[in-house]
Amino acid sequence: MTAAQSVLDRFVSAVDREALGAYGVHVLVGDDEAGHRWRSDDRENLYSVSKGVCALAIGIAVDEGVLTLDTRVPELLPHLQIGEGVEHVTVRHLLTMTSGIDFAWFGDEPVPGTDLAQEMLGLPSEGAGTVFRYSDASPYVAMRMLAAAVGDVRDWLVPRLFAPLRIDNPQWHRCPLGFIVGGSGLELRTEELARIGRLLRDRGAWEGRQLVSAAWIDRTHADWVPTGAEGRTARYGLAVWDGPGDTWRLDGRYGQYVVVDDARHAVVTVTAHEESRDHLLAEFAAAAMEAETGHSPTRSRISQAPTTLKG
Repeated sequence: MTAAQSVLDRFVSAVDREALGAYGVHVLVGDDEAGHRWRSDDRENLYSVSKGVCALAIGIAVDEGVLTLDTRVPELLPHLQIGEGVEHVTVRHLLTMTSGIDFAWFGDEPVPGTDLAQEMLGLPSEGAGTVFRYSDASPYVAMRMLAAAVGDVRDWLVPRLFAPLRIDNPQWHRCPLGFIVGGSGLELRTEELARIGRLLRDRGAWEGRQLVSAAWIDRTHADWVPTGAEGRTARYGLAVWDGPGDTWRLDGRYGQYVVVDDARHAVVTVTAHEESRDHLLAEFAAAAMEAETGHSPTRSRISQAPTTLKG
């Protein structure tokens, strides 16, 4: 039995034991792959896993010199009327949810006003980099900034990310103005998302090409922002979450996960619709990878207690 199959068997057994609403899982350990499906592999809304793809888009743009993490909002969106302090908000603040702007919006909600970016940026900032506020609006604005430089972000990503990964014609929900929602709404199959998981595990490398720099992938989970919460939502990076254990993850509503275990050169990708205990899917993925090598994580595993978080 391969290492990937062993991890898969542990994960599937745990999911079935708890009767969780998983759709599919893909496991990659070294070069070994294994997968299991509870239903057909259809494209599903990845919810906040989409934020991780936004971070990849920004990383590619940084690599190409289009912008930097320190590019400020008014540099690329000069036509918008911004609130006090917003002139200091950067791409970094938007990806880490630390713009300091008190504006919560999520992709399943109506867009307030005629321009979502204007609605957010017209409010004052309490201080860029000082307050964590989770919202789909922050990556939306980051994608609006990128769009100002490159045009349609989804189309710009096709030859740079989606086509190399053999993800054909991906769809991404859009706002009334036609911009991608960014923080939610990318629709992929489990197997397609697993290719993004492999890209993250392999530090931006794919079949001999470097689609995004290794330094960028490392940066996404190098500096953690304390969120003020406990357990599974305690620390946030550049659109990624810390944990479970010594893993890091992309995390979307109802159990969309990419859980990366760098120490074991492994990644588990999950799609699901589990409304009340979706956090268990990430925990089971991390535990299954840990058990394969018997290597204990250096940090304690995240709390079993669920934390309510939209997206």
